Amino acid sequence: MSNRPTHKTPASTRVRQASNAGRGGTTWLWVGLVVVIVVAGVVAVLVGRSSDSGSGSGGSASPSGGTVVPNGDLDFGSVDVQGDKVADLPSSGTDPAVGQTIPTVIGETFDTSRVTIAPGGKPQVIMAVAHWCPHCQAEVPRIQQWLDQNGMPSDVQLTTVATANTDARPNFPAGPWLRKEGWSVPTLIDDKNNDAGAALGVSGFPYFVVVGADGKVVFRTSGELSIQQWEALLEAARTGQAPAGASTGGASSPANG
Repeated sequence: MSNRPTHKTPASTRVRQASNAGRGGTTWLWVGLVVVIVVAGVVAVLVGRSSDSGSGSGGSASPSGGTVVPNGDLDFGSVDVQGDKVADLPSSGTDPAVGQTIPTVIGETFDTSRVTIAPGGKPQVIMAVAHWCPHCQAEVPRIQQWLDQNGMPSDVQLTTVATANTDARPNFPAGPWLRKEGWSVPTLIDDKNNDAGAALGVSGFPYFVVVGADGKVVFRTSGELSIQQWEALLEAARTGQAPAGASTGGASSPANG
């Protein structure tokens, strides 16, 4: 047996050492939690920015049964108009374009995919919008909500023309705005000369052309529409008859202003 004295660590010292070891583990746990929170915050900001720009939803499936307009950097398209242009929509009186066959307008959407508006086939409703028009900014989500609730009409072809595009006006370009609204109507982006809009006689925004199955203009109007008026346009396309008691829409923005 050894005669050397045995040195035992006092109980108070052991408790203090254990406490310090526990504090070290807790410190690292808190550091880990802080890192997780910071990373989550950065991801949320990036996702929020993507959502705000609308670019994250481009080309995705829409509740309407259609597809959200695609991502793409195209601010102005290439447009080819074949056939006679229709007259500008007058502010009052008889519409000279009623009964006229619409021209064929061949253009592009935001990812340069081809979009064509042409006479014949299904009845149509063509809508022209401008990114800077406050009435278009009110009308687009209104119609999209209706489409999400009722689905894309199977018997009426819908097409949008994004025209009067300019970087000198707010909300440019049109693509991110329409994607942010989840817009699921096929959209042709006009060229710098607004040839597509001119071919359809656009005089104000939002603008609507109702076309029968024979490719001829049934009715045109400009200005914000109520849901009831929107539904009346769809029915007019189906029947080939202007809406009963047809009149111009509500507030609008002039195409030249």
